[in-house]
This record gives sequence, C-alpha cells and structure tokens, in this order.
Amino acid sequence: MTVLQTEPQTEPLEQLLAKSWQVRRAFFPDHIEFAIPNQTLVVSVTGSSCELECGHCGGKYLKKMATLQEALAAGESEQSSYLVSGGCTTEGRVPLVENLAALKELASRGPINLHTGLVGSEEAELLGRLATVVSFDLAGNDATIADVYGLPFTAVQYLDAYRNLLTYTRVVPHICIGLNRGLIGSEYQLLKTLQSEAVEAISFIVFRPTAGTAFETAAAPPLKDTARLLATARLMFPRVPLYLGCMRPGGRYREELDLLALRAGVNKIVLPAPTARQQAAALGLEIIITEECCSL
Repeated sequence: MTVLQTEPQTEPLEQLLAKSWQVRRAFFPDHIEFAIPNQTLVVSVTGSSCELECGHCGGKYLKKMATLQEALAAGESEQSSYLVSGGCTTEGRVPLVENLAALKELASRGPINLHTGLVGSEEAELLGRLATVVSFDLAGNDATIADVYGLPFTAVQYLDAYRNLLTYTRVVPHICIGLNRGLIGSEYQLLKTLQSEAVEAISFIVFRPTAGTAFETAAAPPLKDTARLLATARLMFPRVPLYLGCMRPGGRYREELDLLALRAGVNKIVLPAPTARQQAAALGLEIIITEECCSL
C-alpha cells in the first residue's frame, strides 16, 4: 500500500483524499489529536539574535520566544515541557552545546524538544543524552538551502545530521510545505528520501508570508496543492503518524487547510481551527486534547 513517487498525483483531489482517508482508517484508530501546547514553553538559546537572515523568517519568530535565562528563572510548575530553539550560526547549527549546563537544568524539570540544525556525531551524542525528542528541519534540495537559508550546505548533509541524531534519541523530521517562496516541488523528493530512513512520525508546517522578511510578498502555497501533498504523504507512509504543526497561515487559509488535512488522514493538528472539531465529528473521529508540543 506504499506509493513511490516524487511528483504529485494527477488524479482529482477528491479522489486522492478519498484514497488517503481509507488508508488512514485502515491503519489507525478512529481518533484525532488536537494539540493545544500551552504547557510547553518555547525557548530561544540566542534570544532574538540569528546569524542568518532566512527568507521565510528573518529572525522574526525568535522575538516571541522566552530567553534561556527567563526559562531558568520561571517556576518549575509553570510549564511541564520545553521546546528549545534559537537562531542559527553560519554553520547551520543552533548553539545548544554551548548552553549544555542550562539545558540539562531544563531537562531535569520536564521533557525537552530540541531544534538543532546541522550536527555532527559528537554533538548529536551530547544533545541526545538530554533530549526527549529532536524536531529536525529537513530541506528537499541544495537549491532550497541556498535560496532560503543562504547556506552552502547540501540536502545530503542535512540527512546525515538527521541520521546522527537518530543514533542517540527520538527524532521527528519536519517538512515545511512551500518553504521556498510558497512553491511546492522538492517536498515530494524529500518524502521519497524519507521512505528509506527510520521515521517514527512526520510533522508538516506550511510557509507563512511574514512581514519584514525577504519573502513577505510571496503567497502561501495553494491550498489544494498543500492538501495533495498531505494526502500523498499518507499514501507513502500508511503506518506513520502525520502531524500538522503550529506554523501555518492563519485566517480562512488555516480553516480550510485544517478541514482538508483531516480528510487527508493526518493524526494530529496543532491549534486547530474551530471548524475542525465539527469536521472531525462528521468523519467519526474521537477528539483527544493534549497540551504539549506536537513532537513530545
């Protein structure tokens, strides 16, 4: 029941959604997880600073995160888990090892999810000792890495880092749909690549045009194309849980995407649109509410 391909299927979207929904029902129980991660504190080890000016982010999202010092100063009962990220260096890595002692303190208080960027084997081992899970952003091809991150690295190097981390801890690969200015293309190749790797779950986020970034005038990927990718992922990974993460456009786009994602067969949606509850009930799904980051 596994589909091998690198291009979107050409059959009508409604037929594809019907097929992916049947696969979901065949391999998973009839429930959907809605994650409302108010018990996970989002932390940046670099504060609001980042050495890169990635086209889709430009460091804007770091400003909404707690600093490492704020996280350490917070009472232990205020949050039950931590999502730790930060700005990347020009080496494509988040400086986590440099803050290892502080991260160990956070990890002693509750589960910790790390965004690492590129890591070698030694760094992966150090981080793997304290991470409950790593959320690892994969890129589909070298051109996307250059265009979006402005880095001279390759997709193979990112895959090697993913493998390094898998040796020492749980890893949930993250795929940003439309990462390169809202265009969908290399994501299909990335899905095919993952079929040859160990994968316990896949988390999808969606490019969101953000004011003040290099890509602010780009459009979000077309809804139907996004749904087609999610449905194709379900067919390619019939037994792997699929998540729709918190980073995606808001408003009407979010509402329609969440409804399509349910029909495509995702297993978890973070901060779902209100209408998703009605859609889940109509599909015969029991709703389970969780309060942690989707990868934890």
